[in-house]
Amino acid sequence: MKGLMRTKAINSDHHLTDTGLRRILGPLDLTLLGIGAVIGAGIFVLTGVAAATQAGPAIILSYVIAGLACAFAGLAYAELAAAIGGCGSAYGYSYAGFGELVAWIIGWDLILEYAVAVSAVAIGWSAYANNALQAAGLALPPTLLKGPLEGGLINLPAAAIVLILGLLLMLGVRQSVRFNATMVLVKLLAIGVFISIAFSHVDPANWSPFMPFGWSGVIGGAALVIFAYLGFDAVSTAAEEARNPQRDLPIGILASLAFCTLIYILTAGLLTGVVPYTTLNVGSPVADVVLRLGYPWGAGLVAAGAIAGLTTVMLAMYYGLTRVFLAMARDGLLPPMFARVNRRTQTPIRVIAAAGLAMAAIAGLTPIGDVAELVNIGTLAAFFLVCIGVIVLRYKHPDLPRPFRTPFSPLVPLLGAASCFFLMANLPWVTWMRFGLWMGLGLLVYFVYSYRHSTLAQTTSRPEAPSPSRG
Repeated sequence: MKGLMRTKAINSDHHLTDTGLRRILGPLDLTLLGIGAVIGAGIFVLTGVAAATQAGPAIILSYVIAGLACAFAGLAYAELAAAIGGCGSAYGYSYAGFGELVAWIIGWDLILEYAVAVSAVAIGWSAYANNALQAAGLALPPTLLKGPLEGGLINLPAAAIVLILGLLLMLGVRQSVRFNATMVLVKLLAIGVFISIAFSHVDPANWSPFMPFGWSGVIGGAALVIFAYLGFDAVSTAAEEARNPQRDLPIGILASLAFCTLIYILTAGLLTGVVPYTTLNVGSPVADVVLRLGYPWGAGLVAAGAIAGLTTVMLAMYYGLTRVFLAMARDGLLPPMFARVNRRTQTPIRVIAAAGLAMAAIAGLTPIGDVAELVNIGTLAAFFLVCIGVIVLRYKHPDLPRPFRTPFSPLVPLLGAASCFFLMANLPWVTWMRFGLWMGLGLLVYFVYSYRHSTLAQTTSRPEAPSPSRG
């Protein structure tokens, strides 16, 4: 089992390699991709729930704490994305730092994270879309809004949006980023409308008491709202489609995180300043507040922004899933048929199609429910290893060119790892059980197929071949 620890050699010229993917993404594209992945239903729903049940007006501090925790992980991602690159994100970094088995576990984990996220968000998108259809007098029958396990036939809008986004991704990355940019502008316009309306209706008395639940409430709120930040890691999967990944990936990761943090803090402050925090535990607090202030057209625009937000989250997560899958297939850990990139569109069409059909089936036929919490644990596990990976690779490869370096290392990476571990430890045991079952299935697949078909396994099986780098 010595091969379990085999590591990939790090190519410092990775950004010059022709991978078959089209290098067209600049720093603005990557930043918008990050914003698209992060700002979704969280800002339109989660802020109000967390304020009402956890932190009160101090939800502002909760967002600051959560933002700092994500910033630690974001800095680690920025260093490894610039130094190692590759479309595999945390999977590729783990392959270089920890060895093949850990890389497989993280890759398998990322597949779960992105697939469940897309499926769960698609179900939420379906509800918003049906509300819009109802307003237009075109509501779908209940049997087409629920899967068989919930008494229906299929959640048609949920399955349809996944397939539509898959077709968009097949067309090419240029078309995908243009669509993402348009949707990001729509949801930022909706947020901007809310800010402009709410700004003149703030009553400072609503901020008193500022911390009705004390510091424990602030921390509890941070543990809840940190999940509104998840998704920025999808930017790192665009390494092979960025024009200058060593410069632009850190910009995209950190700029999107900083922008989203400011938006979250501003929105949270205005929500709790306009109305008493106790009234915010509703399905759509932002739209509800705008409606209460007497702006029905603004509430409609906020709803449109929520739909746009959910759409960009799905697109970014779907994109990230296909690139991680592609990277694993190129390394021989998944069937080689998924390692091919279409010459005309320069996209991994087979991966996109297979993933899309699977996620459409999940979204259309099954109730996601608490399974969506697997996104949280999967993401935090990846963040944890990336933070530790910065420290490991600084030791194993001290001379590796690092266009971006995490400041105050190893303190910042350790703070990031500790934050992620703390949040993982506080997740329900049921989530851990489901996560363990998925990992168990992954290990079975690895030892039955991936271990023997790994590209590194094929290389080391030939006596004349040089040994792979072990750092």
